[in-house]
Amino acid sequence: MMMLHRLSAVFLAAVLALPAAAQDRIPLAEISRYLNGITTAEAEFTQVNADGSVSTGTLYMHRPGRIRFEYDPPAPALVMAGGGTVAIFDAKSNVAPEQYPLRRTPLSIILERDVNLGRSDMVVAHEGDGTRTEVVAQDPEHPEYGNIRMIFTADPVELRQWVVTNEAGTETTVILGEMETGAELSSRLFSIVTELRTRGLTE
Repeated sequence: MMMLHRLSAVFLAAVLALPAAAQDRIPLAEISRYLNGITTAEAEFTQVNADGSVSTGTLYMHRPGRIRFEYDPPAPALVMAGGGTVAIFDAKSNVAPEQYPLRRTPLSIILERDVNLGRSDMVVAHEGDGTRTEVVAQDPEHPEYGNIRMIFTADPVELRQWVVTNEAGTETTVILGEMETGAELSSRLFSIVTELRTRGLTE
């Protein structure tokens, strides 16, 4: 009987500890709702590349499927996604940009029309320490494309940082400044065709 009471006490203690442990991290459903609630966003960002170099700029996002990274001088690059394609422009070159499908980058996960981090095999890590929550997600159908590690703070939920690991294993970190959401953004910001014409390039 004494052993039974001890086991019951241990079980009760474990059950009572569950809510406290769950509070250490933001639930995936809540994070999905937050991301789906973003239509447009603008923020200053700092990017740390795999070689340790650092650049800054302004990020524009228009979900679903559109994002633009305008880099401050002396960085010569412009990276944009629209129409299912990512394009990397080099301001110091007159050649056509490098282009590849958006779905091949893990960043596409947060640009989906319906973000659902509860999908089977999408989230491979979900941790929290009471002040921030870290979620590592991948395309469950193509894990070979890499993953995105997102950092969120709570009250209210905010995306503060992400680290994209591409299919080659190279990491790129983006640290976000204060994010302004809901502003009107011109569709021209995300049009690769318009950018090509502006630069006098042919597709």
